[in-house]
Amino acid sequence: MRAVVVEEFGGPEVLKTRDRPDPVPGAGELLVDIEFAGVNFMDTGSRVGYGLPKGLPFIPGVEGAGRVAAIGAGVTDFAVGDRVAWVYAYGSYAERLAIAADRVVPVPDEVPGDVAAAIMMQGLTAHHFVTEVAPLEKGRVALVHSAAGGVGRMVTQLLKLRGAHVIGLVSQEEKVPVALAAGADDVLVSTGGAFAERVKELTGGEGVHAVFDGGGAATFDSSVEVLRRSGTLVYYGPLIGDIPQVRLTDLPKSIKVSYAVFADHIHTPELLREHAGALFEMLGEGKLKVEITKRYSLSEAGQAHVDIESRRTSGKLLLDPRR
Repeated sequence: MRAVVVEEFGGPEVLKTRDRPDPVPGAGELLVDIEFAGVNFMDTGSRVGYGLPKGLPFIPGVEGAGRVAAIGAGVTDFAVGDRVAWVYAYGSYAERLAIAADRVVPVPDEVPGDVAAAIMMQGLTAHHFVTEVAPLEKGRVALVHSAAGGVGRMVTQLLKLRGAHVIGLVSQEEKVPVALAAGADDVLVSTGGAFAERVKELTGGEGVHAVFDGGGAATFDSSVEVLRRSGTLVYYGPLIGDIPQVRLTDLPKSIKVSYAVFADHIHTPELLREHAGALFEMLGEGKLKVEITKRYSLSEAGQAHVDIESRRTSGKLLLDPRR
């Protein structure tokens, strides 16, 4: 099979397309023909050696969708030809993947394969944020950073489905329509921490009940500033900018700060299928939308990393191993 392989840590140029042996499913595993693999900021971190479970060489990519090609011993929940999707399974930048059967979810007929691949990482992350970490309802106000980005757009849509008021932040004027289309009630164009006064004006000086911030240290202080008493800062995205350093005694207004990881929310196969199923249901009903900005071949994986790291993209990037 063809696969993208990292043989040395470095920039996007280290992503090389190689011929590798086809994986063989072991006991409890499936062999999947990959139709689409998601491109995530997490992948750019693994490319430089951040958070890897194993060393070099390795096949990056942790998210995707495809069809079951073969079944290992003991698997009874799936059959050859079934459509499945997954997240947090290294080796997804390839034509085939051997994966534990309890780490995939069935994809319903009404959800296209590219959409299924595109929603697993960002959709489950956003779902965790708005149902567990900061479950805002009608009458509550949220500030969503990068509201035109993958996670930000998902957070915005899910918050609106819960009835919350959303103030979206975007980095460029051309991204304003994207955030509005996701449902944001107000959209501000801002880089760094210059948004605080305008958010206060929009909230009558009260501030917001929750901030969803993946901007790192550059935005942390301003995000804290715009929270009202007992508000929640949902911090994510350690690969984007410097990680903020804070003393607990410096946190004002009895606010809560969470480094939210959906693996703590979805920690069993049953929960994975339950929450992925909820997202698929919303997709099927037209309540949730995924924008796929661009599809790349495996040999174009380096360009996909250049594009996602540029911060100029607004939707999901996918690799199509069949191209």
